[in-house]
Formats: sequence, C-alpha cells, structure tokens
Amino acid sequence: MESWSVDQVCNWLRQRNLGELVPKFREEEVSGAALLALNDRMVQQLVKKIGHQAVLMDLIRKYQQQKSGLESLQYCCETASPKFLELISGKNQKSFFARYKTLQWTSSYTLPDFPYDVKCILAEKKCPDHSMRIRIIEFLQADMTKYLGGSLYPNSQQYNIVVNALLQAYPFLDEDGNGFLLWKRALKDRFKYVRRPIEDDEQVLRNKCKFGHRRGQTRKSSFVEDKPEDIQVQVEEELVHLEGSGMDVHIKWLKQEYMKTQRNWKEVDNRMNVTIEIRRKMISDKAPLKDILRLFPFLRCPYQLFREFQLLTQMDVYKKTVEILEIYSENILSLYAVRNNPINIMLQENLKRHTEEDILKYMKMTAACLLLPDVFGDDSSLFVAVNEEVKAVTPVLEVKNPFNVNACEFALYVGREELAQLDDCTMALAALVAAFHVFDIPCPERIHRTLNFLESLVFEVRSPASLLTQVKRGLEAPKYSSI
Repeated sequence: MESWSVDQVCNWLRQRNLGELVPKFREEEVSGAALLALNDRMVQQLVKKIGHQAVLMDLIRKYQQQKSGLESLQYCCETASPKFLELISGKNQKSFFARYKTLQWTSSYTLPDFPYDVKCILAEKKCPDHSMRIRIIEFLQADMTKYLGGSLYPNSQQYNIVVNALLQAYPFLDEDGNGFLLWKRALKDRFKYVRRPIEDDEQVLRNKCKFGHRRGQTRKSSFVEDKPEDIQVQVEEELVHLEGSGMDVHIKWLKQEYMKTQRNWKEVDNRMNVTIEIRRKMISDKAPLKDILRLFPFLRCPYQLFREFQLLTQMDVYKKTVEILEIYSENILSLYAVRNNPINIMLQENLKRHTEEDILKYMKMTAACLLLPDVFGDDSSLFVAVNEEVKAVTPVLEVKNPFNVNACEFALYVGREELAQLDDCTMALAALVAAFHVFDIPCPERIHRTLNFLESLVFEVRSPASLLTQVKRGLEAPKYSSI
C-alpha cells in the first residue's frame, strides 16, 4: 500500500464502499504513503461524516496491524528452531508456508529483472508490439511460478498484485485505463498455455478434472477477445461457490425474470440485494464483464445500474445528473470555447425549427452533455460517439440524431458492446458516471477532468459557485493532442 498511486487509493476506497471520499482524496493527492500517514486530525479534515471517519481509520489500523504481524511472522520463520519446524511438519507445514507466501505477496512484490531487449523498450516508454508483449508475459509467468514454489495456479489476488506492480512501474502500458484487464487476461492465458500439455503433475491433473478440461482445446493468443466458452473456466470457482451457498437459486431466478416482459421489480430488488456480496467480489476480482452480466443481467437496466450505484455510494446519481444539466447547460453553451464546435452549430440550426419551451430546454441539455469534454480540453472520443461507431473500450455513450426529437437514440457501451438503451441525455450521462463506479473501471487520464467535474457535483464535494469557476479555468487548460 505504501507505493500506491492516488488512483490506486481511489480504487481501494470504492471497493470498500467509500466512493464518496474519492473526489476529496484526488483533490488532496492522497497516495498510499500519505494514506498510511494520516492521523485523527487529518482524517477529520478530509472526511465530513463521522461514520466514514471511523471506517477509514479502522481500515488503516487493520492494515498496519497486518503489516506488523507479517513482519513478526517473517522474523519467526527466519529464526525458527528445528523443534518449531517439526511442529508444523507435513500438511500443516505446507499450509503454513503457503499462507506465509500469500502474506509476503500482499506486503510487497518486486518486478523481476527483465531481459535487456525488454528493458530497452520499456525505458523508451514505447508501447510494445505483440511479440514483445508475449516476452513480458512469459517472464512474469516464470517469475510468479518461482515465487509459488513451482505451482501453476496463482490466486486472483496474486495476479492483481503482479499486474498492479507492472502498471505502476510502467504507466504507459495502461492503455486508456483498460490495461489492467488486458495484462491480467494475458497472464492467465499464459498459465493456461503452460498447464495444457502437462500430464504428470498431480495439482494440474486434479484441476483439469475439476474444471472439465477438454483435450485438444485450442486457445487464441493473448490480447485477443475471449469467446464465451474460453472464459467459462475463469469464473468456475465463483460458480462452485454460488452452488454451495444457495446463491445459484437467486441467480437462476434473476436470469429467468430478465427474459419476461412483465417483471416483478420488487422481487428483483430483493434478490439483487441478496446477491450483492458475490457480485461485488466478482467485480473486485476483475471477472470478465460478460460473465457478470450473464449472471446478473439486470445490471443492463438503467434503474438497477443507478440502484447499484446508490447502494455503493448512498447517492442518487440520476437525480444529481438532472440538477447538473439544469444548472450548467446555459453556462456551458455560452462559453467561447464551444461556440464554433460542430455540436453547438448543429444545436443552433435545430433551435430555429422549434418554439416549444420543453423541446428547446431538452436540446440545450443534450448539447451541454455532449460538449462537456470540449469544455475541459479532454478527449471526447472517450466520452461520446455522435453518429459514429464507438471505438473506446471504457464506458462511452453512443448518440444518434441528438437533436431530432422523434429519432434520437442514446446507448451506453462498455468494451465496445452495448450495455443499455437510454431514454435521454440525462439518463445517458447518469449511466456513464454510474458504470465507472459499479463495474470498478479506472477512469482514462484523457477524460479525467470531465468525470472529476461530474463526480464532484454528484458527491456534493464542492459548491456550484466554485465549480463554475472550475469550468472557466478548465477552458484555459491545453487541449489534449493524440499521438
């Protein structure tokens, strides 16, 4: 935790249902080292609510205790007497040292010394080509196997630690905020590739039998989109857990209810509440989005997406988004930086054709929504695709015929696939903000200022007056230039 960046601290807060604190922690640039150095007085200044103060201090205290316990355990192992080793012999010894190794990984992981050609590419901060990616993954897989004592089955936490270490050391590998998923998927694929031809290892054979390994099965290379049958194995452990805990009954009901035209929304809410723990665990462990939506298809419904956001943050994102567009739409459209924008020109042409006050207000709010990235000098392609194909893999809006009252269409895309159809610009903007939080997706740097502005309003971190100043200052920021 000491080496975490501000973004990693913010992700940690969201995973512990403290997403409301993220904007303030970003503003104060609280890194991992700064987080562990916080005292009671600093926490009181950072966090308004007493409940959040207590939870945050408890989490910090537990981590420090865990770290202290790990250091004591390490000393104990290094100075252990033969009598102590006899006491934990056999299966107990194996279990003890497996636990000890996991604690070691949790405390600290150091990247291996890469080969010379790999180090040259990384030193130049160049995005590696396909062959170089494979070289990096092969080296990471070999290093992990060494630390695991020859085991070819890392757990999800160990995958996360290694990939986080890689992206922290070389941030340019993050690839618009989606790099974590790609590198983790590639590393898992590498372990599968190494395990496939093995026929004489007891652990490998046992797991092949458990998860229904198919002889002759082929697998595409890393960084290629997964097929449903290929990614099934990745969530098999979660499904086994679901069956054992009775959760499969609720999930089966949710899947069946989703196919109906008349749905029992009250019961849907109840069963989504019951299954939230396993759902959040899957999302936290970076399970593929397709698997999450296959088990919990109601997350495709805007109402359930907003409800999940509220369960995590205690904030009504749709209500707040309505307020944002109503307050700021006129101010945004009057800014000089967007006067010659094609969206604004299209708006002015369509305004002349209507006189109804409600339609004019709707058009202005739609234009303000679409122009937000241009106000802050961000990359609009990572925010919205207007009458064109969606290219970004992170959450992005697709909008067709934005100012045609009878033919306009709004949709939310994640991973270049449509997640939900939306009624209007307000619902679309709310769904975009909610998707980043609900699916725990890191915000791309090139759209950070826009989403930070929206989150500051949603979480009531700043007053409208101070945020209006932020909008004006945002205009002075240099516009992002793509490479």
